[in-house]
Amino acid sequence: MKVLVTGASGRFAQYMVAALRGEYEMTLFARKPLPEDRADLPLIQGDLNCYEDCVRAVQGMDVIQHLGAVPWPSDDPRARERIQSMGRELPPFDATMKTNIIGTYYLMHAAAEAGVKMVVMTGSNCAFGHCGHIGDFPFQYMPLDEEHPSDIMSSYSYTKLVGEELLAWFTRAYDIRTYITRPAQIYPPEGLETYARNVQSTTDWSGAFWGYVASEDLAEMQRLLMEKTDSLPAHAVFVANSLDTLALEPSRELVERFRPELLPMAQKLEGHQAFFSMEKAKSLLDWAPKHSWRDYLK
Repeated sequence: MKVLVTGASGRFAQYMVAALRGEYEMTLFARKPLPEDRADLPLIQGDLNCYEDCVRAVQGMDVIQHLGAVPWPSDDPRARERIQSMGRELPPFDATMKTNIIGTYYLMHAAAEAGVKMVVMTGSNCAFGHCGHIGDFPFQYMPLDEEHPSDIMSSYSYTKLVGEELLAWFTRAYDIRTYITRPAQIYPPEGLETYARNVQSTTDWSGAFWGYVASEDLAEMQRLLMEKTDSLPAHAVFVANSLDTLALEPSRELVERFRPELLPMAQKLEGHQAFFSMEKAKSLLDWAPKHSWRDYLK
């Protein structure tokens, strides 16, 4: 099976490539040269925002693992200040909207024309709308699952939600099987270890609900979506999160301390249980996260 991996020079791509290596014939698609760990694989250098590049990349492919995206709201002044303070070049203010929506549209259109059978896309749990939310996120229930209503207040969150519907459209219209993951913040092993070494007691409510997922666990989920397709609907969205939170304190205690009005919804939370539900992935994919930052606690 021939697999195209977009966003292939990025950090998560290292783990996606490792999860597929040896089992699939991979071609990588990226704007930048590849890091050494995947430099042995064929590269199509190009940009999602160029339709001709997307057409070149998808030829002869059976599946696309679509990782490429702008992973932050490029029109948000605070986000731009943060990126600039890291010494990174600032993209145009509309880069998130263009790449995450139009770039994904270009890729999907090219894929449909080329007869690609399946696309698995790395989305984001920001599709719920809690990322960059102004004021308190309106929980209807917890933990959050794929059916919970969204409440979008940022361009990045919007592109992630629209991306899901864009892929659903191509499934309906072009019979391409499409699957999207909704990961929380993605942590490589060294990130989990560093977090465990520096973790401190919680002093405030987290607008990200202390969500995270290990890079290897997310890569496994996206590989399973390719391999279990016969037992899945033609289009589906899956929350991807660890079983626990990034907080030292139990989850119900966090609600009681910082958002007591939500306590009636939190009665079934046990221990450090995540505020995001993985029941759908467990049921349909037999997937469960295997890695936690707590593994590194002394």
